[in-house]
Amino acid sequence: MCHKNGLMVAIVIVLIIIVGAYAVMHVNISALPEPGPFETSIATKAKDWYISRAARGSLPPAATNDASSVSAGETLFGMGCATCHGQDGHSPTPIGKAMYPRVLDLGSPEVQEMSDRELFWVIRNGIRLSGMP
Repeated sequence: MCHKNGLMVAIVIVLIIIVGAYAVMHVNISALPEPGPFETSIATKAKDWYISRAARGSLPPAATNDASSVSAGETLFGMGCATCHGQDGHSPTPIGKAMYPRVLDLGSPEVQEMSDRELFWVIRNGIRLSGMP
């Protein structure tokens, strides 16, 4: 019986080595090609789940809606966001178009469906490995 278990363990180890060798030889981890639909779906679902979980905290008090707050917001957007999202937030720049995941149009349904808490969390914390600072 011990010999049979040892043989099964050896077979499993050999299969793991074969799969690992195949992955190293054939899987392309370059950021240049567009990812496939499966990878995109899994990454998007994981990102959305994480953001919704992380954004459970309370929001800070709303800023005053006056000319100085609007001006400060425009300045911050111009310095930190427009480089990728474009000055209008709807026309990603060449930098934003070259990133993966691609920079979103801030008027897109994907962005507009996010809650205020989620938007605040993303803007405040960024998204690791995405280019969003």
